[in-house]
Amino acid sequence: MEKRKRQRKDTYTGFEQGSIRPPSEAYSLLFRLTRNCPWNRCTFCRIYKRQDFSLRSVENIIKDIDLIHIYVDRIRQIIKPGEAMDREDINDLYTSFDTKDRVGFNAAMNWYASGMKSIFLQDANSVIMKPDDLVYILEHIQACFPGTDRITSYARSHTLARIKDADLERMAHAGLNRIHVGMETGSDKVLQKIKKGVTKQIHIKAGLKVKAAGMELSEYVMPGLGGIDLSVEHAMETASALNIINPDFIRIRTLAVTNGTQLAHECRQGLFEKPSDVMMAKELRLFIESLDGIDSHVKSDHILNLFETINGKLPRDKESLIRVIDSFFDLSDELRVLYQVGRRMGFFRGPEDIEKSPHLDQVKQACTHYGVTPENVDIIIDDLMRRFV
Repeated sequence: MEKRKRQRKDTYTGFEQGSIRPPSEAYSLLFRLTRNCPWNRCTFCRIYKRQDFSLRSVENIIKDIDLIHIYVDRIRQIIKPGEAMDREDINDLYTSFDTKDRVGFNAAMNWYASGMKSIFLQDANSVIMKPDDLVYILEHIQACFPGTDRITSYARSHTLARIKDADLERMAHAGLNRIHVGMETGSDKVLQKIKKGVTKQIHIKAGLKVKAAGMELSEYVMPGLGGIDLSVEHAMETASALNIINPDFIRIRTLAVTNGTQLAHECRQGLFEKPSDVMMAKELRLFIESLDGIDSHVKSDHILNLFETINGKLPRDKESLIRVIDSFFDLSDELRVLYQVGRRMGFFRGPEDIEKSPHLDQVKQACTHYGVTPENVDIIIDDLMRRFV
């Protein structure tokens, strides 16, 4: 079960933001509805460890929304879309407000500059709020920012599966139109090992409920999470679950074993063996090959992933997605190592970049400096990946 929701006395100290949002919400305005994660037991995650979960009061959330509304209204009057302002003018604008909150003002400025198209509700599981409270907050957001195209949130499958269908529909009608779910895997064996707190069937039930409510659904999967022993099952069972759900988006988030997690401890104890890049590429190929009868968008939009150019809509682009992976295996051993390192340095998006990239010599120099070989490349890659988690 999830930890009991803490509704502590919530003194307002100003506009509040959490640290996490999906990469696809990079230009979204962030409103923090809850703090941290109510589950917080997943063995691979360290984001919210040693941080208590709590609900923010509806009153304080409304104060945040109203503050941004005041800032945005004034910014619209002063700054034309696309117009640049120097730092002195921005500071003058900030000091003109009766209520001065630098975090909130910066959030409003950045959102205005990005076009004010999307809003993301933080932290890890905002839908755990009472449905009446969440609907009230959503309606207030809509009233303040009627031109917003998208309001989104993270959610746990365990929570979604327990919400009444009518309440999910009310949330959708109030403006919540996309849910991000960390499925990670559809394998019950892997789910149990990583202490996800759900089963494959709960993932499926939750995903279908979101779709039935009329919201877009973005499911995240994590290549490598089954280790070497459960790699095939992880790929096949995850594809099986997604074939039933048919989410709008399937997003790839390659496993990175980070210090301070239970999974890192299991690695040191020899209880978990992280697959190599080559193994995970084979796993990813099997996973995509096994997706069938759905029309999801598959996106690989994170620096942790070996292939950023895996980006397409099923079933139309399935073969082209697989060709990206096959082109990696077509590289010589030397070029494959250079690609692995250069990808994690941010120079390559896909294997096709390696021959035309102006950064190839820089990658070669880095490999020489660090003594990278086909035998030790995955150890060095693991160190690089920890920087992005």
